[in-house]
Amino acid sequence: MENVTDRTCNPFGMQPAGDAHVYGYGDANADFHVVGDHPGAHGGAETGVPFTGTEAGVRLQHALAAVGLVTDPGEEPAVDNCFLSYRHMRVLDAEREPTAAEYADLEMFFDAELRAITAHVLLPVGRDATEHVLGQYTARREKVDTTDMAALHGEEVYGSGFLVVPVRDPREWTDGDGRALAESLAELMERDYRRESDLGRFLTGPEPYWVR
Repeated sequence: MENVTDRTCNPFGMQPAGDAHVYGYGDANADFHVVGDHPGAHGGAETGVPFTGTEAGVRLQHALAAVGLVTDPGEEPAVDNCFLSYRHMRVLDAEREPTAAEYADLEMFFDAELRAITAHVLLPVGRDATEHVLGQYTARREKVDTTDMAALHGEEVYGSGFLVVPVRDPREWTDGDGRALAESLAELMERDYRRESDLGRFLTGPEPYWVR
């Protein structure tokens, strides 16, 4: 099933309480979903677009641009087959970290959007986002060591419904991290990375019926 919308920003019309938010941005039918933490960590408070307005955010954009998922990196990047969003989309005062209660308050919006996009590949950015994605959307949380994100950076983790490619927080990148991520994604994109099942065997006709 395809999402039909011409909106790049907040394509599903999420309306959490409060005024300032950095909504999900990109292709509503993307195969690749980049999941950040919150605007204070990865940017967008001024622009309204995730992973913009900070050196670290643009650094990540350039790695995505190397494989064609982003063009024109900057404050309003063009995206292709890619969606960018945050676990906690609300802009907070004084650049503080969200509390556990604040994360929980917005979890329903993040979860609904992630499941609406139904990407095949999730790219959680940073340790907190990686632990959340592995814990909520795979059965691998206890089997993956997230204490060393440098070692986990760009590696493939297979879940029951999603392929997860953890990304080291771009604020911590050293020389080569951007290139390493781009190379991992390029190798992945050369293969069939789709996470689908053929339910055609349950139908009367000979055609396959692929579903996520």
